Amino acid sequence: MTRLLILSVSAGNGHVRAAQALEATARTLPDAPEVAHLDAMDFVAAGFRKMYTDGYIRLINEHPAIWEQVHRKTDTTPHGAASQRLRRGIERLSSGALRREVRKRRPDAVICTHFLPAELLKREAEQGHLPCPIWLQVTDYDLHNMWLVPDLAGYFAATNEVAFRMRARGLRADRLHVTGIPVMPAFAQPDSAELDRGACVRELGLDPSRRMILIVAGGAGVGDLPTLVQRVLGLAGDFQIVAVAGRNAEAKQKLDALAAQHPRRLLALGFTDRMHKLMAASDLVVTKPGGLTVSECLAIGRPMLLISPIPGQEEHNAGYLMEEGAAWLAYDTIGVEYKIARLMTEPATLAAMAARSRALGKPQAARAVLDRVLGGVR
Repeated sequence: MTRLLILSVSAGNGHVRAAQALEATARTLPDAPEVAHLDAMDFVAAGFRKMYTDGYIRLINEHPAIWEQVHRKTDTTPHGAASQRLRRGIERLSSGALRREVRKRRPDAVICTHFLPAELLKREAEQGHLPCPIWLQVTDYDLHNMWLVPDLAGYFAATNEVAFRMRARGLRADRLHVTGIPVMPAFAQPDSAELDRGACVRELGLDPSRRMILIVAGGAGVGDLPTLVQRVLGLAGDFQIVAVAGRNAEAKQKLDALAAQHPRRLLALGFTDRMHKLMAASDLVVTKPGGLTVSECLAIGRPMLLISPIPGQEEHNAGYLMEEGAAWLAYDTIGVEYKIARLMTEPATLAAMAARSRALGKPQAARAVLDRVLGGVR
């Protein structure tokens, strides 16, 4: 049986979710491989893991301007620069357990959804320790210098422009594949009865005849999620809101209090595994423009109002979606209020955005990636 190894990095959720999508899809294949998904951060030194994951999250949340400078600087620093060589040296010193684990598993193919394990395993392959193809899945709608790991078996891009940028920045054209960004199998059949809008709205206990807004994020510029939801509830118009607090217990408690004040107008949820149904039920999704979240919206064909983009990659994701007509961007709470109020009175605009979103979506991205990877080793 073919052994497929998928490696992610838990610096943000997107890389892990893309890997989970590939793993879940692989298990549905008729001739399913033996598949395993590892978070590389589970196999590195504790200090390095804290710096790489916790440090990244803290930087983007508390010091976005500094992160923007780091993002821009690293995008223009040559791979042969002293700082880049030092970075790779520290990564190698910190990742012995990961490299040993990969060797022990003896995979027939490896897919990385983050550049860090791809760089590490490329060196393993060059030294003769890993005789299998290594593939890299880019998880945003733009290209950063760190993803340019040369001489891998292949690279998967979200769009033609990302592939064009890869080629322009030195990667081999014959190894570039435009597949989209992998989403979970639940998002892969947007026309199925399970994702019928009316059925999904009724399952939530809401009214299918009224518009529904899904709000899944707050953040810098628009305040915390409960405050954002409260402001939107103050708008005129006959619409319903579903607000998802995730694992934020404090936000969920505040949302529950709001829901009690606005029965049949607000549904407050914590962590959920029904995001595909929530998106299918919605007429507008208010979200940060993370690569995986927007890919899920595109797969189901939902228009987006984007908020609080992280400088760098999420700003570029937002630019792509606005340029293509699938989303609007609000820079602050006033912008959120104005644009929601306007969109709720412009059904033709919402419909056009939804159509563009559906046209851009690649719900079968995970299957396309796996067909390419597994086709080369079977």
